[in-house]
Amino acid sequence: MSTHREISQPTELLYTPRPSWGPAMFAAGLALIIVGVFPGEFMVPLWIYGLFGAVLVLASLRVMIGAAVRDFFALPRRQRVRGAVLPAATLRSSRRD
Repeated sequence: MSTHREISQPTELLYTPRPSWGPAMFAAGLALIIVGVFPGEFMVPLWIYGLFGAVLVLASLRVMIGAAVRDFFALPRRQRVRGAVLPAATLRSSRRD
């Protein structure tokens, strides 16, 4: 029996998303919103940090949704399915004597 097997083409294709700064900016914006909730002043009133955080959250959310839509529509519409060929065998339990 020959042990040399060669796969001509991959049978399944994986499409990974591109790297993005969106999630990191989203988290930073949420942190600024949380800081803006507390009363007080640091260098400027803290509500300004919250406002800047809200703008950052909305902008990063728009970028992430746009990238997801762009990646979805870049996928091929049809993919040729090549499944493994299963051997013909009957499904019977073995007899116990």
